[in-house]
Amino acid sequence: MPSALVTGSSRGIGRAVAERFARDGYDVAVNYFSSEAAAEGVVTGIESEGGRATAIRADVGEPEAAERLVETAVDELGGLDHLVNNAGIDQHLYTDSLSPTDFDRVMDVNVNGAFTVTKASLAHLRESDVDPSPSVTNVSSILAHTGAAIECHYAASKAGLLGLTKSHAADFAPEIRVNAVAPGHIETDMTGDRSEEERSEQLTAIPVGRFGQPEDIADAVAYLRDAGFVTGETLEVNGGELMR
Repeated sequence: MPSALVTGSSRGIGRAVAERFARDGYDVAVNYFSSEAAAEGVVTGIESEGGRATAIRADVGEPEAAERLVETAVDELGGLDHLVNNAGIDQHLYTDSLSPTDFDRVMDVNVNGAFTVTKASLAHLRESDVDPSPSVTNVSSILAHTGAAIECHYAASKAGLLGLTKSHAADFAPEIRVNAVAPGHIETDMTGDRSEEERSEQLTAIPVGRFGQPEDIADAVAYLRDAGFVTGETLEVNGGELMR
């Protein structure tokens, strides 16, 4: 069976991506940091539908833990064909309230984690004989383009992923394809604290007239996984919001 590692996949977008890979016939490593019960729930759901999955705890913001994550996933799955760097954290803080420690922690998980996990995966991805070629997909954000008043470190980290994506696509060609998905406003736990006023205001900016669902991003990741002639690209999945 082909295999995939999805970081940060106990909930939200990561969970939807892991479940999509499983439905498409992949063995899946479900990575989590603090939500063990949720990760085990993802695994149980996948197994109940005849798939194969394993839950692996690791803080990708810690280089040694990120490297162990990859080795454990390869040991459990017998190889690695695709990687999805989805793990990310966020804080709502204005810059004058943002400490260097806060800034560094977000960068460590969102950017450095993606770098370390990708680097640790290279040898295994290069051994893959999956068709089309093995791939890495980084989950960025619409905020990489627009910025954000109360989360500059998050926006900066997601912009950094776009540069990492293009650079790695050039570095790893032709063996490995590297792309990014940049979600717009998606209904997840991370966005569940918005007031009705905020939701209404945000919705008016989305031409398709609805918020995105995690499955919308899973569809985009699956497309990039299977798109053998696409590398170094960012797929914008935001309901048309960037047109405005």
